[in-house]
Amino acid sequence: MTSMFLFVGLGNPGSKYAANRHNIGFMAVEAIAAANRFGPWRKKFQSEMSEGTLAGEKVLVLKPQTYMNESGRAVGEAVRFHNIPLSQVYVFYDELDLEPGKVRVKTGGGAAGHNGIRSISAHIGPDFKRVRLGIGHPGVKELVQPHVLGDFAKADREWLKLLLESVADNAAMLAEGLDEKYQSKVHLAVYPPRPNAPRKAE
Repeated sequence: MTSMFLFVGLGNPGSKYAANRHNIGFMAVEAIAAANRFGPWRKKFQSEMSEGTLAGEKVLVLKPQTYMNESGRAVGEAVRFHNIPLSQVYVFYDELDLEPGKVRVKTGGGAAGHNGIRSISAHIGPDFKRVRLGIGHPGVKELVQPHVLGDFAKADREWLKLLLESVADNAAMLAEGLDEKYQSKVHLAVYPPRPNAPRKAE
């Protein structure tokens, strides 16, 4: 058994932000904890925290309550307290540059304008795993902030439900180090392959 894994969901605390696109990270880790019967949420590390097991590995799920741009304070506390290697820290967050419902898992990199990621990198370094959850781009820069801090629309409900279910149901793969398999499994749940259209007779 290796040391513990840390799954962090990014978002802003409080009911007024609960359904924001920016809070999809909170939604993802809540779904993981619920689907995999983690323990009750409690307060620790300036966060709401729940513990459970995935693929025989102990996993700590964290929702920092520091507001997005100070997320690193909470993550840093948890990482140092439990001495968690950065290769076992997974951060779930909203990604403007991915189509709605698409998922990418990668290690390290820049913050790409995401204040939560920037804060975490400042506190623990950049080499943690990122689970980027696509929310789509509104098309013009001026609309980015209202898009990100706006609630998911009714039209988003179907793909969001599929995404969160698949993110949760396949979470054990991350604890097994199967990042690419996880990425493609979640992708296929939201974007199943289309059957080939019958060819027209010529």
